[in-house]
Amino acid sequence: MSTNAQQPSLSNQELDVLVVGAGFGGAYQLYRLRQAGFSVKVFESASNLGGTWYWNCYPGSRVDSDFSIYQFSMEELWKDWSWSERFPGQKELVEYFDYVDKKLDLRRDITFDTRVTAAHFDTTTNRWVVTTQNGITVRPRFLILCTGFASKPLIPDYKGLGTFKGVIHHTSRWPQEGVKWAGKRVGVIGTGASGVQVIQECGPDVSHLTVFQRTPNLALPMVQRKLDEKAQKKMKEEMYPYIFRRRLQTFGGFHFDTIKTSLFDLTPEELYLELDELWSKGGFHFWLGAHFDTFTDERANDELYAFWQKKVKARINDPEMQRKLAPIVAPHPFGTKRPCLEQRYYEVYNQPNVTLIDINENPISEITPKGVKTRDGVEHELDILVLATGFDAVTGSIAQIDIRGTDGVLIGEKWGKGLSTYLGLTSANFPNMFFLYGPHGPTAFCNGPTCAEIQGDWIVDCLKYMRDKHFTRIEPKKAAEDGWVKKVNEIFSAGLWNKAKSWYTGANVPGKVIESLNFTGGVPLYLQMCREVVEKGYEGFVLSGTQDTPRPHL
Repeated sequence: MSTNAQQPSLSNQELDVLVVGAGFGGAYQLYRLRQAGFSVKVFESASNLGGTWYWNCYPGSRVDSDFSIYQFSMEELWKDWSWSERFPGQKELVEYFDYVDKKLDLRRDITFDTRVTAAHFDTTTNRWVVTTQNGITVRPRFLILCTGFASKPLIPDYKGLGTFKGVIHHTSRWPQEGVKWAGKRVGVIGTGASGVQVIQECGPDVSHLTVFQRTPNLALPMVQRKLDEKAQKKMKEEMYPYIFRRRLQTFGGFHFDTIKTSLFDLTPEELYLELDELWSKGGFHFWLGAHFDTFTDERANDELYAFWQKKVKARINDPEMQRKLAPIVAPHPFGTKRPCLEQRYYEVYNQPNVTLIDINENPISEITPKGVKTRDGVEHELDILVLATGFDAVTGSIAQIDIRGTDGVLIGEKWGKGLSTYLGLTSANFPNMFFLYGPHGPTAFCNGPTCAEIQGDWIVDCLKYMRDKHFTRIEPKKAAEDGWVKKVNEIFSAGLWNKAKSWYTGANVPGKVIESLNFTGGVPLYLQMCREVVEKGYEGFVLSGTQDTPRPHL
């Protein structure tokens, strides 16, 4: 249920802070900023809290982090909440947000069904002028964008896409009431995380399933299990505080870390047994819990892929399916595209009613009123077409908004020439604007709530510092921004990431600059670098007061 009774009184209001988005990042910012005594409101385009978990309501939608760390770390929240599964599904996550809302009384400061369309910085008042599609205008001192890294769907430009007469939905815009597909002919374009989840969910129920695959997903076993409330109670009493602190010490903000020694320090027997143990643990242990040199050394990476290929191939019956789903030669270095977690994905392809089209060999030529036609002239007739085609990730969520800074240039135009941020939190010429879980942060390599809290705390502490020192404006220097971009790219180039065509680099979006969109140095290094900036008096920023001439604060 949305609460928008406050909309009329919001117009023309001057706030300390406007937060855009009510997922993990936005909810945490609202809670912490209110604690700190700031006047703050949240605009959310959906009808409820949850961010990605509101929108991604397709069947099978599920998180890829263990329950213990995919939640807020505040004791007042976790002590009274218990999860039902190791990897919670979308419905349970929506229930969790409802619980958090009631506990923290968030809803009273959130305006739902309100999409921000423009934000222009007024240099005469040092405030943002923010407008929405439903006619609200507010003037916050600070603008914090918690729009998530995957909220701008990528819709392929297929010929005839609008002519299809059946049911068609992008996974991130799935109808809340659901779609009935039992006994239907279903086509799925894309085999990223949402594609894998939809395919394994619908496979047993449909009359025929046609999957259009560009790149095989190097998916990992989820090893899902039901949870016992008594065991969770013991974890809360003995483990939770340590688990939450441990997140800040690991590469990906998880409760486990990469192995720092080389994979080649092991004998072949030791290596096999170690990889088998990581595999059996499920989740991302085989990826973010493996040897770190698998990210930088192709020979080490090949060892991981060979093990993965052997395990997956054994689950697929047909040799042609094996070739397409688990090829002998890796389609890209393992882990340089985010793996997804699966439960029965590969078994779906053993069903006689499943067709797998490799669109590299046989591309989609057009969408017809009846279905999908491929280059070989075959028309695959469908009742339902699922677009699991991903997102204009990391930057697209922000760049789609008309945001203009001191020079009048759109943020999307600036970043269209090459991504530039400072600390993955700010961008030059856009004063008093922060973003989290987005461009140049640990984003794609970090547990979501972990990232939201790490960056969220930094932002709130910065605003408190400014208030205490009577500053009303903060902006990064261009030189500091250039230095951060250089550092991000240096770390990125030391790994194997650029050997894959992925949303990590924007390569999935036609015309987008291919570059590192994330900080790939890990959470501990990111934390250290952000803390050093603060310890040096917010080095790299210019802070100023309303009537003051802007001056460097070193």
